[in-house]
Amino acid sequence: MSADHSGIGMTSQRTRVRMIERLRAQGINDEVVLAAMNAVPRHVFVEEALSSRAYDDVALPINFGQTISSPFVVARMSELLRAGSRLNKVLEVGTGCGYQTAVLAQLADEVYSVERIGSLLTRTRSRLREFRLSHVRLKHADGMLGLPEVAPFDGIIMAAATTHVPPSLLEQLAVGGRMVFPKGSQEQYLCVIERNEHGYTETVLDEARFVPMLSGIVES
Repeated sequence: MSADHSGIGMTSQRTRVRMIERLRAQGINDEVVLAAMNAVPRHVFVEEALSSRAYDDVALPINFGQTISSPFVVARMSELLRAGSRLNKVLEVGTGCGYQTAVLAQLADEVYSVERIGSLLTRTRSRLREFRLSHVRLKHADGMLGLPEVAPFDGIIMAAATTHVPPSLLEQLAVGGRMVFPKGSQEQYLCVIERNEHGYTETVLDEARFVPMLSGIVES
């Protein structure tokens, strides 16, 4: 990545390397995903008061009632989305602070990300600009609607939990594509939907904990 965010102390490269070692121990074995996680400085995406915890395996608050997912969850969802192959065009539903977006930017040729909270997106847009990610496009929009104007996507990743996937998003998944998302309300699980020429298949995986997916857009 272009920007220099090497950091010192708890935000140093050494701390990031320890995070990668922990991810390996937790079962993340896609070396491309691990390299992407190593390339993106997580401390840049958390609130300054929490920077000492940036590389802990925990979700952290980022204001606006949102959270940055734990490193393991970001790595796990990225690994599931990639499934061992280079991604062409990816849609992220829920830009949040931009951490997952920056990781996806290491894994895909094109990344489109939508965020419903305008003020949050403004902050994230400014932060991501430092990294000069010319193949990333951010949009203030209702994630439940996706981005039909640039569909289909060979990967869709959702950063909020839903009890059912909106049909509009399913339609925007390319044949051969994969969607990774948390499903449920009280009890949540990571799920993968794969689309083939005959329809869709869904696989339920790990337990998860995400904020709920909401419709509509807000300015702040």
